[in-house]
Amino acid sequence: MELGKDVQIRMAGQLNEQSSREALPALLIQVPSRAIAGFDCVGRDTVISIPAPATPPPAATAPAYDDDAQIPYALSLSMPTSPSGFHLSQFRASSSVRRDEARVAAAEATPAGRESEARSPRLLKQTRFHSQPILRASQLLNEAPRRADTTRDKRFDPFKTFSGRLERQLSNLRGHPIDLHSPGSNISEETDQVPGTDRYFDALEGPELDTLRSTEVAVLPSDEKWPFLLRFPISAFGMVLGVSSQAILWKTLATAPPTAFLHVSLAVAHALWYVSLALMGLVSCIYLLKVVFYFEAVRREFYHPIRANFFFAPWIACLFLVQGAPIEMTEVHHGVWYLLMAPIFCLELKIYGQWMSGGQRRLSKVANPSNHLSVVGNFVGALLGAKMGLREGPIFFFAVGVAHYIVLFVTLYQRLPTNVTLPKELHPVFFLFVAAPSVASMAWAKINGKFDNGARVAYFIALFLYMSLAVRINFFRGFRFSLAWWAYTFPMTGASIATITYATEVTNLLTRTLSIGLSGIATVTVAGLLVTTMFHAFVLRDLFPNDVSIAITRRKPKFSKILAHFRSSSSDMKDLVLSVSKSPNSDSDSTTETDASVTKGKAEP
Repeated sequence: MELGKDVQIRMAGQLNEQSSREALPALLIQVPSRAIAGFDCVGRDTVISIPAPATPPPAATAPAYDDDAQIPYALSLSMPTSPSGFHLSQFRASSSVRRDEARVAAAEATPAGRESEARSPRLLKQTRFHSQPILRASQLLNEAPRRADTTRDKRFDPFKTFSGRLERQLSNLRGHPIDLHSPGSNISEETDQVPGTDRYFDALEGPELDTLRSTEVAVLPSDEKWPFLLRFPISAFGMVLGVSSQAILWKTLATAPPTAFLHVSLAVAHALWYVSLALMGLVSCIYLLKVVFYFEAVRREFYHPIRANFFFAPWIACLFLVQGAPIEMTEVHHGVWYLLMAPIFCLELKIYGQWMSGGQRRLSKVANPSNHLSVVGNFVGALLGAKMGLREGPIFFFAVGVAHYIVLFVTLYQRLPTNVTLPKELHPVFFLFVAAPSVASMAWAKINGKFDNGARVAYFIALFLYMSLAVRINFFRGFRFSLAWWAYTFPMTGASIATITYATEVTNLLTRTLSIGLSGIATVTVAGLLVTTMFHAFVLRDLFPNDVSIAITRRKPKFSKILAHFRSSSSDMKDLVLSVSKSPNSDSDSTTETDASVTKGKAEP
């Protein structure tokens, strides 16, 4: 574009490299504006200069580079264009460009400028291009919070304790309110109330009710990993049960007369106890954070037919820690026992009351092997109380435990049609059958002062159940590993401790061999679970998968949602098949009934 006198752009400064102090080639050289088509020009002749530094270095000739030579520096400038409505006043307002008034006045005074303006007046009507002002860093920082507020993931808000209220209050204080009518901020109606017991049975499957059925849709996204606290289950306390029971086992091996020939050191038991204590503190802190930030998820776990029994696990683990402590039980204050048994008593009033009420959570409907966790706490508490010198309290909890264990044992053996949670194949959950009679035998022996006939009856029941499961060990295969398996190890440890106690009363080669054998099996099992847990945690990194058991809908999803769920799924995993059934004896004019059924299939390669 030509306008008057050539607009000169000069760059007086030059860059020097500190290492070689070699001058760089000039970035911009003196070029006439009419030699560049469409250059940034305005109505009047303007000269824009980039001021030179106070003490410019001596000029040096730019070295010539061959085609094969490597250029040591590369600089790129991008000057986007703007429409013609962008006026010079806005351009002048930017702090990045300033006019040099003296040079403009000198350019207007020259006759060449007026001659060129008269010679090409049509160029004034053409579109003019100007450089856009560069945004300051402070402006970008000020805009960042607003974009962060609008793009925050709100899909997990229904399970948060504050449901996003705290975030909205902070955003309002910053002056960037969140749109409450946006699709991501709507709290789903499915999370307003806890699903009923029937919904857990209808929507979930598996021995632990932890797998979502193919015809169900979760209320949380299933295509991405959830927050860690939301994936941390209450069954994680099973690790503490397994390790703390091992501490008691090794303490018994070191102090019991039948195993004195093994010369087991108490240092092993003390080391396991300290590991159990640290593990208990870690798991408790993490789950307390879940209670604070995701209380809705904790509430759904409490109403889960199987997860509800694991709420006894933290208190049973504390009882184990007291029994395995490196001090004498008589030195422990009695208030510790009452403090630990109070939560168990409150949970039993809730759970046992639901069993007798005849409602949705009656025992004949929700009975499963994990219910033994709610019973075994009575016997563990009775055993600890008897060791501490208490009398009435241990007998009370022992009586409550015996009454409910008999009812639960008979209900599980009957396998009523309502017991849909009982798996057809064997599962490690069946080892919980051994827990209650094993601990009950030791508790009664401690209360009565000797391992009499009552204690032996309970011990023999536990031993028979243990052997009936051990001979079918080949059936315990093909199950997905989960943290709940840790809770199934302490019954094996309890049977080992009960055997050592029985061997103290009846000492012979058979009882000693049985004590060492069961103790070895329990130790190897716990060690194997420890290796498996580490492998899933640090190698496969799937120790805490998405807990879909708490993400079921309150009502059964409609067929349209199921259809959308299948369409969004991968075609090689699920396929929607609509089958139309007709009666073979019906005439052509008779009415036909169609039955749309959703089945699983594998896509063709």
